[in-house]
Amino acid sequence: MGLFDIFGKRDVGKITKGVPFSIKTSFIPVRLASYKVDRTDLVIKLKNNGDENVLASVVVEVPKALGVDQSSLQKVKEVRIGYLGKRESQDIVVPIWSNVATKSGDYSVTVTAFVHYRTYAYVLNSVKKNAEIRVV
Repeated sequence: MGLFDIFGKRDVGKITKGVPFSIKTSFIPVRLASYKVDRTDLVIKLKNNGDENVLASVVVEVPKALGVDQSSLQKVKEVRIGYLGKRESQDIVVPIWSNVATKSGDYSVTVTAFVHYRTYAYVLNSVKKNAEIRVV
């Protein structure tokens, strides 16, 4: 027993070196309408690849032409998941909105999953994935 074991410190070497999550994304419906207010749901399937429980959160970032709220003012949304058990997966649904100024084209949505230490203030590791949404 070491000195730091009294304070609850744990070995996080495996979490910081490996890939902590696998991320799968899909859009329902698969397209957004241009030049009008429309909504699609980004479905994120997050799976813990590790052998221990981890505190997790997901951050979704959209480009300037889209939004995560109906007015399209918010461009970033954080979802705090809580503890994910070993090999456990969870589905997160984030609405993505177009507005009257959204032009046709392909837009990249960035999904970042974080592993935290004790509280959400400390980040141990992260995984990032880009998802493409088409606006027609």
